[in-house]
Amino acid sequence: MAYVTNDGARIRYETDGDGPAVVFCGDAGLGAWQFGWQHGAVAGPYTAVTIEPRGVGDSDPPDGPLDAATLATDVDAVLAEEGIRKAHLVGYGLGGMVAQAYALASSRPRSLFLVGTAATGDAYDPEAVWADPDEPAAVHASLEAAFSPDFRERHPDVLDRIADWRIAEDAAPETFAAHRAAVDAFDVGDRLHELTTPALVVHGDADDACPPHYGEALAEGLPRGEFRSVEAGHLAGIEASAAVNDELRGWLDARTEA
Repeated sequence: MAYVTNDGARIRYETDGDGPAVVFCGDAGLGAWQFGWQHGAVAGPYTAVTIEPRGVGDSDPPDGPLDAATLATDVDAVLAEEGIRKAHLVGYGLGGMVAQAYALASSRPRSLFLVGTAATGDAYDPEAVWADPDEPAAVHASLEAAFSPDFRERHPDVLDRIADWRIAEDAAPETFAAHRAAVDAFDVGDRLHELTTPALVVHGDADDACPPHYGEALAEGLPRGEFRSVEAGHLAGIEASAAVNDELRGWLDARTEA
């Protein structure tokens, strides 16, 4: 593990692998467990950079509401600390918004891989997915919005493991409130034409927290955007991990060769 300080906040991150950098930007209030399925698909040929957003894990808690631009400066501080000039960004939910904000502010992003996100915060309800980790029953109940009914019926054992990870790693209510504020304040809908970084938008077709038509609109508004639908709920990177990993590795390999 490593740390970097940005504007007084200490941010924890980890690197794993040897190759072009792939940075994971997480969803509102969720712990590092969320990166596990895609991390394993890229670490090795790529350098996976896993960042714990403010208030998650060992990163310093926020001292008030956040915005995507501030969280993007934390990503930039990590890359600067590691001497990484260019990086692919993989963003889930709020992390996808952070990736967009970063790409608008910096030339460091090489490409964007955006899962279950949108161009405006009013398209996404993170409260449907997060729950207070001190309330196990609420955590289990929140999985209904995170995954499709079919997945929940077929994989109750997986849901139990995820609930255990969430209880151990997810953020406290104060941090979630700050992350929720970042989602609510996010709006780059009128700036998408400026975001010329290559971007692949992946969306679960059963995502009720951030309905898929918002992902389609995001891809359509990006000058170099593409859209892929997968059979999944909001946490598509888990539920449809094989399909998402195929898309991710194909996307990274093509962008890196280019």
